[in-house]
Amino acid sequence: MARPRLHDDALRTRLLEVTSRVISSDGESAVTVRRVAAAAGTSASAVYALFGSREALVEAVGDEGFRRFAEHLAAVGQGQDPAEDLRALGGAYRTFALADPHFYRVMFYRAVSPADRDPAPAVDRPTFRVLHDAVGRVLAGAPAERVLSAAVGLWGLVHGLVSLELAGLLPGDERARAAAFDQAAGTVGRALLAP
Repeated sequence: MARPRLHDDALRTRLLEVTSRVISSDGESAVTVRRVAAAAGTSASAVYALFGSREALVEAVGDEGFRRFAEHLAAVGQGQDPAEDLRALGGAYRTFALADPHFYRVMFYRAVSPADRDPAPAVDRPTFRVLHDAVGRVLAGAPAERVLSAAVGLWGLVHGLVSLELAGLLPGDERARAAAFDQAAGTVGRALLAP
């Protein structure tokens, strides 16, 4: 008979959430097994049982952030209009960042990412390839350098807008900020994709 699981996926998720908040607010060095366990309402032994070490827990936070991000992007899919798909990807990027701001900050500002194990440049990661491929569909037949340049520009645009919003630097309520995002992404995005 199999031994019952002492710790479940809900506890694992709770520990990742707590750790992402600690890293987001105080940096990776502030993560201790005791602090995370106490904040999650569990024991240090549970953290070790689920992750093996503090370092593996921190690494898992980056992995979880990129997993969630990839899910948001994959949900967009591909329709008949490549330009609409690209707009939808920008919206998915924003939705992810606003839904999981702590993971977003860990991924992009606290330098905890799969890059610690994978030295590939960001433009070679699966989440960037989704954007790159969508730009390639919009710019069908364009040289590879042109597609890459437009994809990097669009990433910078959307990332910058989202970062400003998360920092509380965009005025207005949620509706006004969403409209500002759509307008800026649409106007500048079209310019980045123009021949």
